[in-house]
This record gives sequence, C-alpha cells and structure tokens, in this order.
Amino acid sequence: MQIPDNLLCLFSAGVTEQRNSYVIEIPDSEIATGNLQEGEVYHVALLETKSTPDEDITQRREVGIPEPPVEENETRTVDIGDIGEQGDGVARVERGYVIIVPDTEKGERVTIEITDVKETVAFAEVIEREDYYL
Repeated sequence: MQIPDNLLCLFSAGVTEQRNSYVIEIPDSEIATGNLQEGEVYHVALLETKSTPDEDITQRREVGIPEPPVEENETRTVDIGDIGEQGDGVARVERGYVIIVPDTEKGERVTIEITDVKETVAFAEVIEREDYYL
C-alpha cells in the first residue's frame, strides 16, 4: 500500500452508532499535536482489520496510537520550519511529528541524526548543512 506524503495522521478506531449516524472517534493527541484542527473537513480512508473475538473497542483504541515515524540513530534530511520557544529549530515529518534540532535556523535544510525518540517528539543533531545556493 502506498502512503501519500500529505497523510496527516494514522490511528485505529472503532465505528459506533450515534443518533442515526456512525461516528469514528479521533484521539485527543491528534488535535493536541496540531495535526488536525477541530471544525475542519478532512478526507478519511477506512481499512478493514481483522480483530480477535475477545478484543474490545477500548483495546483497539489503545493500540491505535501510532508509533513515532523515526527511530534513534536514523539519518534523514529535513527542513526547519519553525523556531521553538527555547530557540531550537523545529522540523515536522510524517503525520506532523516534531523533531527538535538545536543550532538551526528557520528555512534551513539539514541532514540530521535522531538521538532520542519520544511518543510525540524526537531530538536530533545536525550532521550536515545543505548549501543555501544549490
């Protein structure tokens, strides 16, 4: 399956009936991280999953928290889109996942090595700076 570059988030959720409609619950974390905005309209794709008979919707929701799209020691090239409150560069990758990159400037393109990965943010060091005049 191909995953488009403009994918904002990926999670598992159950479909429930609510007042003659069906509802898919979006985890709070998707709004909190800025991937989605309340009141906006998005395209949604549904993929069938095979669940075991004893699995309930609560378990599926807990499993639905996506893994970070980066791993420690991974190298990748990113664009610094913002500067955080502490003055560090902020890059966003798949699903809006944030990578904090110290000693960078907004608009800079750098090759980084991921040094620490958390559920909602990763930290990286610059290993190479792209030439501004390429």
